[in-house]
Amino acid sequence: MEGVYQQLSSMDYKNVLKYFVEISAVPRGSGHNEKISEYLVNFAKEHNLNYVQDETLNVIIYKEATPGYENHTPVVIQGHMDMVCLKAEDSNHDFLNEGLELIVEEGIIRANKTTLGGDNGIAIAMGLALLSDENLEHPALEVLITTDEETGMDGAKALNPDHLKGRYMINVDSEEEGTVLVGCAGGLRFYAELPLNFTEKEGKRVKFVVRGLKGGHSGAEIHNNRTNATILLARAVMELKEKYDFLLCDMKGGDKDNAIPSFAQAEAIVSVEDADALAAAVKELEEKYQKELLASEPNVKFECQIFGEEKAKVIHPSSMMKVLFALLQAPNGVQVMSSEIASLVESSLNLGIFAMEDDMAIFHYSVRSGKSSYKYFISDKLSFMFGFLGAEYESNAEYPAWEYKKDSKLRDLFLSVYKELYHKDAEVMSIHAGLECGLISEKIPDMDIISIGPDMKDIHTPKEQLDIPSTIRVYQTVEKLLQQMK
Repeated sequence: MEGVYQQLSSMDYKNVLKYFVEISAVPRGSGHNEKISEYLVNFAKEHNLNYVQDETLNVIIYKEATPGYENHTPVVIQGHMDMVCLKAEDSNHDFLNEGLELIVEEGIIRANKTTLGGDNGIAIAMGLALLSDENLEHPALEVLITTDEETGMDGAKALNPDHLKGRYMINVDSEEEGTVLVGCAGGLRFYAELPLNFTEKEGKRVKFVVRGLKGGHSGAEIHNNRTNATILLARAVMELKEKYDFLLCDMKGGDKDNAIPSFAQAEAIVSVEDADALAAAVKELEEKYQKELLASEPNVKFECQIFGEEKAKVIHPSSMMKVLFALLQAPNGVQVMSSEIASLVESSLNLGIFAMEDDMAIFHYSVRSGKSSYKYFISDKLSFMFGFLGAEYESNAEYPAWEYKKDSKLRDLFLSVYKELYHKDAEVMSIHAGLECGLISEKIPDMDIISIGPDMKDIHTPKEQLDIPSTIRVYQTVEKLLQQMK
């Protein structure tokens, strides 16, 4: 990492990038927060700062107000420590034991064939830079870094509000500079297990692969017409099954329920006499999909490999039809657009993970809605459908929407500071993606909250990148905002 920071040092400001490089060396995938939580505790100890580390490994680090700000209400700087861990097909990166391999080029930071963790490592880096700056004038700071935001916001749910005295909170978990977020959707996770029956079939083994799709964050990108690789593969299997004699052995797609799958694959046994014709048909389907998706998914690939003859365990035709029915008929993607805010998705869902394990077909959905009643309606629709098919199902990891507040001193001050610094107006928005702000405002109703962040692209994909100049500008905006709270 030293070589990477040598490239970044001339662009750094107040050690923001230094800390980002440091935390990128610490494994911190969702569900594995131990190392990054201890890193934060050690930071607090090294800087003689008071801290709290709770049972869920949330960390809050406290810094006293500088002279002249003693009477101001403390300010919370908030983000989460976990990251979505996805990698390219040809990457052998070990997220549990290895830090990220950072690459710096043309004003951006990315990782080598993996997600970068700018979502939400940049909040950690900015929080630590603020805590370590001995010259910054500011009210008392409470830097709150939570655990497992990406998989259900468990840290925020377990947060003890008594540990926070602040009543102004700057959440740094947004991905567009010049935008201040003031509301977000709520959500839940839906999980179903569909029992599978099996039989045997003789023929040639065949492997289908859908790749090259954009994927992306299921909240931030759901409205951009991104194709779900699992559902596209199910469509292809259905279309091929009408003409050719084959049965599936296995099928899977997606790794995270809050990421749109960009890759899916299946294996099947095809009759010997149909093998060559099937391969030719796959090529024809690829050309059809490429033409159909030219504008939205220009790099889509649908490939087929034919292997030798064998007798193998395959999914019974009745089970295969149930799986295809569920994949193709269950709702997915945008369900309702907002009638109140132009171009805002109100309700959606995403099939993020599909797999066949232990004689079960496993379905993982992320459901989001700005209206809790419709969130439950989507969950009920899935329950009705999967129950009809004979599946076991449940919903969990629910979190509330963050509702817009008409009066916000923090929002008004941010808009004033932004205009002063950049001579243009920031855009006030609500978003469809989920943020911890809803849970925290539910625990502390009088908390005044905004969410901001630097420009990032392709989060929750191996193409994720963080804009360096934007990161510095956003940090400088936070500095100015804290200074003007006097």
